[in-house]
Amino acid sequence: MGLLGVVLSLVLLMYLAYRGVNVLILAPLLALLAVLFSGDLPILGTYTQIFMKALGGYVATFFPLFMLGAIFGKLMADSGSARAIAEWIVTKLGSRNAILAVVLSCAALTYGGVSLFVVAFAVYPIAAELFRKAEIPKRLIPATIALGAFTFTMTALPGSPAIQNAIPTPYFGTTPFAAPLAGVLGGAIMFLGGMAWLRWRAAQAVARSEGYGDHPPSSAESAVTHENPPGVLVALTPAFSVIALNALFTYVVLPRIDSGFLAEPAYGSTTLESVRGVWAIISALTLSILLLIALNWARLKTLRESLNAGTMGSLLPIFNTASEVGYGATIASLPAFALVRDAVMNVSPDNPLVSVAVATNVLAGITGSASGGLSIALQTLGDHLNAMAQATGVSPELMHRVAAMSSGGFDTLPHNGAVITLLAICGLSHRQSYFDIFVAALIVPVLATFAVVLVGGYLV
Repeated sequence: MGLLGVVLSLVLLMYLAYRGVNVLILAPLLALLAVLFSGDLPILGTYTQIFMKALGGYVATFFPLFMLGAIFGKLMADSGSARAIAEWIVTKLGSRNAILAVVLSCAALTYGGVSLFVVAFAVYPIAAELFRKAEIPKRLIPATIALGAFTFTMTALPGSPAIQNAIPTPYFGTTPFAAPLAGVLGGAIMFLGGMAWLRWRAAQAVARSEGYGDHPPSSAESAVTHENPPGVLVALTPAFSVIALNALFTYVVLPRIDSGFLAEPAYGSTTLESVRGVWAIISALTLSILLLIALNWARLKTLRESLNAGTMGSLLPIFNTASEVGYGATIASLPAFALVRDAVMNVSPDNPLVSVAVATNVLAGITGSASGGLSIALQTLGDHLNAMAQATGVSPELMHRVAAMSSGGFDTLPHNGAVITLLAICGLSHRQSYFDIFVAALIVPVLATFAVVLVGGYLV
């Protein structure tokens, strides 16, 4: 009965999330449904001591990254910087390379620290005009944006400020630049594989003379324009500074500080290696926000409103993800979860890379969240995976990279919140556009992850 409860809970979570029910309501209710099926377990005790404790721990660790990332993205949008970068790339590549221009625009923005939701809003109006001129079907726009924003810059490229690249750092004692060669390989496969698919689909459409299609403009196409947009160098400087400062703090500044105080119980009895990755991204984003404001002071006429909107905009994403982490912690506490854990770990009991890839993909698919699935996988299986890695001589850096890349695979199922939001921005339905998102942002990243698993040992 316990296993039936876990399966029923997971199915309902996927179905109801797909139907639009908020995960803040779903996660605790469905976690407790699984507890009911498990027999004589305390409902309220499980809720307050397991679910809420895991939720609070996640918020305590990662809230600064969510908040600073949301503020940075909002300021990039309100200053006109995000649009200026996208338009510059489009101008250089032209409408003949519409798909490449959109992918690179999204990639430049997300790798520079702009949230994927801000990127979708900033790039979609430009993509719509480009695709219309090039007579490429509008139904391919969501997959094109997803390839640039949801894949290689989110999980594979070393140094990415994305939360998915930060989550593994305290578990493996690594940095956001872990396993750079493996990350570049995985990122290249994602980029080239996704581009090959989208270009082939566009060529098919051209051969059928399909054209852009008859689509009324969506609300997002009337995007905000700026009277005095920044030049491309001004626009790019804060984005570049996020990456440069992240590296500076990771490898130069933080290793030189006196971190002995971290061993004290008041500071969590931890080590610098466990917190260095998060500290570096916090420092890089904070200084880049100040730089962005300084460079765009005259353009940010409503700076207070932008800061407030960015801050408030971070609350729902982090609590959604933290609720999924609480759900995962509750499921992991049930006796029936041992069967699920053993099944996942026994896929390849002698290869921790396969184990972390399978576990993360499965849990990301269940929750419909890359960060949520990755957090649950590492929170519930992290110690076991670390022990496996040490026993087999697999480096923690490679474990970090494979775990991060695995979070960006099965998460892109139809109930994924980013997919639903992206389709709404583009004014398209799952039926019209999801198949190409599925290939470009799920199938190709999964193949890239397992390619890194196969050859990763030679790339660390």
